[in-house]
Amino acid sequence: MSASSIRSQLERKVKAGADAEKKVGEFRTREAAKRMKATSERAAAARASSPTSVKSRLSAAARYEDEANKAAKEAGTWSTTAAKCSREAADLQVKLAKAEQSERDAVEKIRKREQERAERRAVAERWSFESRLSVTENQVRTALKDLRAPKPEPLRVLLLGASSEGDLRVGREQERILAAVRSATHRDLVELQVHPAATADVLLDGLTQFQPHVVHFSGHSSADLIEFEHDADGHHKGAIVTARAFARAIGATDEPPLLVLLNSCESAPQAEKLVGTVPFAIGMSDTIGDIDAMT
Repeated sequence: MSASSIRSQLERKVKAGADAEKKVGEFRTREAAKRMKATSERAAAARASSPTSVKSRLSAAARYEDEANKAAKEAGTWSTTAAKCSREAADLQVKLAKAEQSERDAVEKIRKREQERAERRAVAERWSFESRLSVTENQVRTALKDLRAPKPEPLRVLLLGASSEGDLRVGREQERILAAVRSATHRDLVELQVHPAATADVLLDGLTQFQPHVVHFSGHSSADLIEFEHDADGHHKGAIVTARAFARAIGATDEPPLLVLLNSCESAPQAEKLVGTVPFAIGMSDTIGDIDAMT
């Protein structure tokens, strides 16, 4: 039986005991009153001079005494009921304590089980992360070995931004990148081509003419799509480019970029597919806010 059910029974039993005690008090009061009246009638009979008055007084005294005895009997019955309720309430109190302890034990058992599951999940996730990290490190080492020999030339970075509806501060992000490069020690060895409103044609022209080592895209994306802009002045819906088409464009040059960075939401699956077309790719495993993306 649940603690709640036992608690309800206990409350009812305590109330029944209190009601019984109240009845005991009522009948004890009635008994005392009747006995006082009986005593008064007997005293009056003793003072009476007429035999008729004596008989009448004694008869009334006997009647009051009988009513007092009945009240005493009722008080005894209710007293027995009150005592029984008290015993049963005490038993229920013990049962309630055990039930509450049992429920606390059950809750603690569930808590410990959930904690153990959480710890196992944490261990599994940590193992999975370390395993992925190890695999990635091996892939990086392999990619570095296979990397083409560097030429004595500046590092060319193609910065592409697209926010056709004007909801992203891609221009601000590119300005911060430019400022960081300008303050760098080897700034003369970095060449940037910046397109804050890039179309698909700008991507293709930049790949073939600029031949970047790094392509950095900032804008909207998903696991399968990248959103560029149309050649339009006003705000408009973006130009959708599939991940496959984007990867083909990246790999279509004689010397594909060494790194593609997709600073856009849920782009990690695209980055995984790009590794094979380019040595290194970075994407976002989830959505990312505009301020965090700029940072």
